[in-house]
Amino acid sequence: MEFDNDRPVKKAYRIEILYWVLLAVMNPLVNCLTFFLHDAKIWWFLFLVNLFLLPAYIFYSLIIVRRFLFEKKYIWFFALTILFLAIIQLLLDGIYSLIWDFSNQIEQSYFTYSLGTAVRESLWSVIYTLIAIGIYFIKKALDERELLVALEKDSNSFRLKYLRSQLNPLFLFNTLNSIYSLSMQKSDKTPDVVVKLADLMRYLIYECNEEKVALNKEIEFIQNYIEIEKIRYNADVRFTIEGNTDEIMIEPFLFISFVENGFKHAFDNAYSNAFIYISIKVQPEQIELSVVNNTSIDLETQAKKVQGTGLRNSKSILELLYPTTHALNIIQTEKEESRKSELRIINAKKRLESLYPDSHTLDVILSNNAFTVSLIIKPIHAKF
Repeated sequence: MEFDNDRPVKKAYRIEILYWVLLAVMNPLVNCLTFFLHDAKIWWFLFLVNLFLLPAYIFYSLIIVRRFLFEKKYIWFFALTILFLAIIQLLLDGIYSLIWDFSNQIEQSYFTYSLGTAVRESLWSVIYTLIAIGIYFIKKALDERELLVALEKDSNSFRLKYLRSQLNPLFLFNTLNSIYSLSMQKSDKTPDVVVKLADLMRYLIYECNEEKVALNKEIEFIQNYIEIEKIRYNADVRFTIEGNTDEIMIEPFLFISFVENGFKHAFDNAYSNAFIYISIKVQPEQIELSVVNNTSIDLETQAKKVQGTGLRNSKSILELLYPTTHALNIIQTEKEESRKSELRIINAKKRLESLYPDSHTLDVILSNNAFTVSLIIKPIHAKF
């Protein structure tokens, strides 16, 4: 898009140009094939005459139609249209009167401005005028569609920024709670946690505002958060990365709420022998995040926590960024569940088997009260 005095000047659409080209060649082509099929020397002249009149029709479409027809000034529009058609006839009369040397009778009858010539050219002028009006209708419809797309994009952009702005305070609040807990215990690990928090803040302030960041940066961010929680809690925390993560770009802050949620469930009610298994797997044209943790809470309470602000906002972000290219599975299991519902445990096991073919991991999940998140995204513009 170009700018003229700070106002956007839209370039012509391809289909608009196509119709103007059609308008430029229609009259000469029809007349050459009907009147002058074997008189090629007249062809170039007919095309030149039509090209000479083309700017007038463009002016009519972009000025008269836009300023009078679409602003519902119908009387002015019809008056100016009649005046425009009259001017076109005068121009043609003047052009044809300049031709004196007729080589045959057909040329003489065609270029002599008689009643028949006036009727013929008037019909062509009316047809061209209607086409010019139609071209502006098409241009206006395309402009409106482009505006709607731009407004929707801006709306989604503002909504995305709003959702991210909600995630950041939530994340910082939870991290500060971790530091507060360590400080209350007068732990020697507190300074290390503060340093890690500084690294997290640096990422949030200076890098997280970009539309996309390197996947390696996001992974480093997650690692820093995990280190903070590992200092605070004594738990079996595993973070594995599979595949080549170099040169891959991803939206910032996309995974952290699911990781946070894993820690929140694992350490709820001071659960003993807590574990959290986090993995990021890069495969051809898709990225998979897996978070598995145990918990002491029952299914009903787990279900309520799924509706928390962090997860809810993350789901909204996924719907905005990957409306048709993401799969989010949140599976809750309870070790006593088989006694309550055989069907539910069978269905959960089938879903888990498709996500975690490793039998050991599957047995660990099913033998505990567990909360499992599997997120698969297929970034359209990611570089793999």
